[in-house]
Amino acid sequence: MNNIKFLKVIIFVILPVAALGFMAVIKSDNAIDKVAPDFSLADTANKQVSLSSFKGKYVLIDFWASWCKDCRIENKNLVKAYKRFKNPEFDILSVSLDVDRDNWIKTIGTDNLAWPHHVSDMQKWQSPVVKLYNVREIPQTFLIDKEGKIIAEGLMGLALEKKLAELFPTIK
Repeated sequence: MNNIKFLKVIIFVILPVAALGFMAVIKSDNAIDKVAPDFSLADTANKQVSLSSFKGKYVLIDFWASWCKDCRIENKNLVKAYKRFKNPEFDILSVSLDVDRDNWIKTIGTDNLAWPHHVSDMQKWQSPVVKLYNVREIPQTFLIDKEGKIIAEGLMGLALEKKLAELFPTIK
């Protein structure tokens, strides 16, 4: 009987935890504390926006697409976080993996993505920026500090709000 309990612990507790740890290692590729690679993409008005233009402020790079259901759900959390933590030292740079420009722009409005920085090259997964950041799934985020280093990745929902609250403790 004890052997059965032991096997259940291994199957239902240890293996899933180990698998999550393994997936985290694969996903992250140790991007934390590295300088965020600079890139430049066209915004909704076809003006080039580069990551380096955000130097001196915290920026959340958000990889998403209008056709991605999980991204659309996470957009609600991003809107909430942006409204709460919007200040001169923080911004969001949304990088879309869309291929349909009209649908991308329409979704920005529909989802109330009020921050001004939305970019895309309309190349979906073939975008050089997707490869540059080794994005394998969306939604995906990278939090960049004022010096241009990646300080967190994969922050969403409450985890994003908690991290922003650490960075901006005076904002309630």
